[in-house]
Amino acid sequence: MEFHNYMEDIVLSILDSVLLDIGGVCDCERCKLDITALALNNLLPKYVVSHKGRVYTKLAELEFQFKADVVKEITKAVEVVKKNPQH
Repeated sequence: MEFHNYMEDIVLSILDSVLLDIGGVCDCERCKLDITALALNNLLPKYVVSHKGRVYTKLAELEFQFKADVVKEITKAVEVVKKNPQH
């Protein structure tokens, strides 16, 4: 059996749309990875080990506050990387 941090999937699925909304952000692979890592470090992990766990986590993702928290952390990470790009 293996485990997976489902929060990674959520951040990666939202990242491109947040970058488009903010604009003026480098979208090279390194900057995207830095943004993702920073955002994930500030979000609670959502580890799952089964299909049932993925379903429950996916349901929680539908909550407005949950998505707002993810977007907020991605936006904060974008600002940090925008000021200090490592590419």
